[in-house]
Amino acid sequence: MNMVSLGSRSFQGRPVAAGRSGTIAALDVGSSKISCFIARIEAGRIANGHAPVRVIGIGHQVSRGIRAGTVVDMDAAEEAIRVAVDAAERMAGVTIRDVIVGMSGAEPKSQTVGVKAAVAGGEISDSDLGRLIGHAQNNFQPEGRDVLHAIPANYSVDDARGVRDPRGMFGERLGVEVHMVSGLRGPLRNLELCIERCHLTVAGIAVSPYASGLACLVEDEMDLGVAVIDMGGGTTTLGIFFEGAMVYCDAVPIGGNHITNDIARGLSTPLAHAERMKTLYGSALASPSDEREMIDVPQVGESDADAANHIPRSMLTGIIQPRLEETFELVRDRMEASGYGRLAGRRVVLTGGASQLNGARELAARMLDKQVRVGQPIRLTGLAEATGGPAFSTCAGLLTYSQISPLEAAGAEDDAEGGSPGGQFRRFGRWLKENF
Repeated sequence: MNMVSLGSRSFQGRPVAAGRSGTIAALDVGSSKISCFIARIEAGRIANGHAPVRVIGIGHQVSRGIRAGTVVDMDAAEEAIRVAVDAAERMAGVTIRDVIVGMSGAEPKSQTVGVKAAVAGGEISDSDLGRLIGHAQNNFQPEGRDVLHAIPANYSVDDARGVRDPRGMFGERLGVEVHMVSGLRGPLRNLELCIERCHLTVAGIAVSPYASGLACLVEDEMDLGVAVIDMGGGTTTLGIFFEGAMVYCDAVPIGGNHITNDIARGLSTPLAHAERMKTLYGSALASPSDEREMIDVPQVGESDADAANHIPRSMLTGIIQPRLEETFELVRDRMEASGYGRLAGRRVVLTGGASQLNGARELAARMLDKQVRVGQPIRLTGLAEATGGPAFSTCAGLLTYSQISPLEAAGAEDDAEGGSPGGQFRRFGRWLKENF
């Protein structure tokens, strides 16, 4: 099934690539770090709808001015974005203008819209699909929210359901269930303004679980059903994939930064030391040796190393485990309440920086009663070991997202709004087909 992504009409960007060996740029604006990947689309055979992509520039910076995926300080966020992008540009030796942006804030909301229409001429074409999806988007106008994705999840031809790709088939009526993902307009606009102040143009926005799924999941997982849990610094986002498409997404406002804050408060230690302890000694599961292993904990405001407190490792685990249990309980409740939990089957893929915490996978398997693995980017070349792990899944997935050949329907070929992201991504998809 072709997955379609429609940017909101408020995001007027230019095509991501302009030449045969064009470059594309991805910017992941997270609560703990901001990362930028610049990649080159290499001439070659397209496999599974994707051209070969090689990362040529990487930049990342500690996030500032971002809380729970939302901009709270425009100046600080702008500076952090500038530093990350500049580092990637220097490494790649190119200057970028357009970026595909990943975000975990704006309270993403999933809704499914079903539409049907008569088929002109009997044979179903790209333009028929485009008009149908455009009709679904036009009928979906959430108040105070912008549509980020319109993903066709299930086609039907003359009421025969389960059609994966109806193009070329004959029928009188074509139907589709479109998964609409929307975000709050205010946070989206603030993020766009921050990026524009860096002299960049937002070519598209993707929610983090969608991008992470595109980066980490194998084709069989997408087809059979899987839940992607992206554990970021300020939020934990959830995406459910089934039959090759994302059918549900949600976000929980708890992430790795909350664990760090709990440690800092519980042990009266500076945030920097709390983060270090979490990384070096933290675990989501207790072990028999925890009571015997002692950890030095520098105290807030104390400059004398002799004033450090000494605690057993079990105390650190006792702070981390309840917060992670709470996170997985909230994710489990959201999955059950959505009604889409059964589509994910018994498969869960954990990704994001916080998923690297020792014992997180085992605790997730126990809490969710599913088979769990930790996912990292699998579809890119040129990533170093330090930037090829779960913490960079969203940024890597944005490069894959930029290549999806969309049936954009702001949607028909005669769309009067030629500057809409729909028309631009459609032209980009056509460019890929013509040149490769």
